[in-house]
Amino acid sequence: MSKVPKAALSLKQFMLRQEVLKLYRDIFRTIRQVPDKNSQLELRTWARYDFQTNRHQSDEVAIKMLLQHGRRSLTELKTSLQLSGVSEGK
Repeated sequence: MSKVPKAALSLKQFMLRQEVLKLYRDIFRTIRQVPDKNSQLELRTWARYDFQTNRHQSDEVAIKMLLQHGRRSLTELKTSLQLSGVSEGK
């Protein structure tokens, strides 16, 4: 009896999944730097909603496009924080 799950991911799918998880963690780390708690809550809700909405996406091209959009949004958030004078934790 095999211990590999029925729906094992291919290497390409596994690598994409890792990229998505890294982006998710980076977004939430950046959101923690936002000084206003209400804005933090709003941003967390937005991020969770976007990730939940696309959770079952299986098309590789669509996932790559969503990753690109997420990275762009993260860059915009980091830029906004820098412009507002909030120092980055790194």
